Amino acid sequence: MRPSTRREFIVGPAGRIECAVDQPQAARRGIALIAHPHPLFGGTLDNKVVQTLARAFVELGYETWRPNFRGVGETEGVHDEGGGELEDLHAVAKALAPESLILAGFSFGASLQARLAQRVKADWLVLVGIGITRLEAPPVPEGSLVIHGENDDTVPLAAVLDWARPQDLPVVVVPGAEHFFHRKLHILKRIVQASWK
Repeated sequence: MRPSTRREFIVGPAGRIECAVDQPQAARRGIALIAHPHPLFGGTLDNKVVQTLARAFVELGYETWRPNFRGVGETEGVHDEGGGELEDLHAVAKALAPESLILAGFSFGASLQARLAQRVKADWLVLVGIGITRLEAPPVPEGSLVIHGENDDTVPLAAVLDWARPQDLPVVVVPGAEHFFHRKLHILKRIVQASWK
């Protein structure tokens, strides 16, 4: 991501978890833990949407942690259909124990963060292209930010609206955007930063 990005390892239930860490220039406000898309479909901590989220939060003053899921990069273990990956995210959150925590994720990672929000206290939840068609997500706290592409053909917008409707949960729709927000990443970043409280 940046020359200053460093790699850290945290011990998880299935072995070490590789993380990319970026520091804000000023004193940190807290930590943003960012989860990447499905590892069996090429998802890694270097995904462009995940990097965009990291840049947004670094600029807002947060130290960002982007773990690789099991079997990706130097993270040990094998893919566990979401169960083990949730345990690993939880392990990272517990190890960091920040004074202020933001949970953010993209696609499969967003569904996992919705689940993690039921276990840990987070100040804010940011879910982009939430992958509810591949991994169910529970209801999320009031004030969560959900962003979705109008033309997402991986996770149809209609499915996300069906999930959000019973929660009276607003969904920010990016016109013309598909699942990976090609040529729309600057808009995604702007929405996150404008919505931050």
